[in-house]
Amino acid sequence: MAEIDRSRTLAATPTQIWTVLSDFGALSAWVDKVDHSCILERGPDGEMVGTTRRVQMGRNTVVERVTECDPQYVLAYAIEGLPKFLGRLGNRWTLEATSAGDTVVTITSSARIGAGKTQQLVERLACRLVARESDGMLAGLAQRLENTRD
Repeated sequence: MAEIDRSRTLAATPTQIWTVLSDFGALSAWVDKVDHSCILERGPDGEMVGTTRRVQMGRNTVVERVTECDPQYVLAYAIEGLPKFLGRLGNRWTLEATSAGDTVVTITSSARIGAGKTQQLVERLACRLVARESDGMLAGLAQRLENTRD
């Protein structure tokens, strides 16, 4: 499995950031490359885990399924609907408050295909593609929070 981290320190509390992240269907409101996003299905008993959203980026559409949720700390999801040769892709957001009142937001992008050398190379390439999008998501999140501050 390959993993790549992207981090950004935001002048916001974990609660403020979580308010944006937990509105899982509203990704298109703060990520420029996303044309449309919506909830497809809620998790059991309305829980975040198991919730799926549809994400439209130009001609490409993916479904993201929440796999882990610890409010104000962690949100992870699997990315489905991409070509099978890219393997299993996912993002894991973590929020860590700093003593200065800011929050370090980290997105860990992962790709899992297999153990062979070629598969490991494809994992790293797929991971880089997903991580590149993470930079845009972090920038969009920062802009969203800056635009809603008093």
